[in-house]
Amino acid sequence: MSIVKDFRSYLLEDNLKINVYEKRVNIINYISINHFDDNLVIIKYNNGFIDVKGTNLVVTKLLSDELLIEGKIRSVELK
Repeated sequence: MSIVKDFRSYLLEDNLKINVYEKRVNIINYISINHFDDNLVIIKYNNGFIDVKGTNLVVTKLLSDELLIEGKIRSVELK
């Protein structure tokens, strides 16, 4: 039953999750994208905004609740 419980928790998760890697940022449970260009992506979440700054930024995965941004990431700021 533990696997079913873990799977259910994963599917119903609504907390913001940000995974930062060398050349990409994965954001889960965001609300909307407020601004996008190749140097800045501003994402709205429940408690404010996330600014992803860098160069050559590209959205490579866009789902209703998950976003993957790739490029040279300089900073990720919660506001």
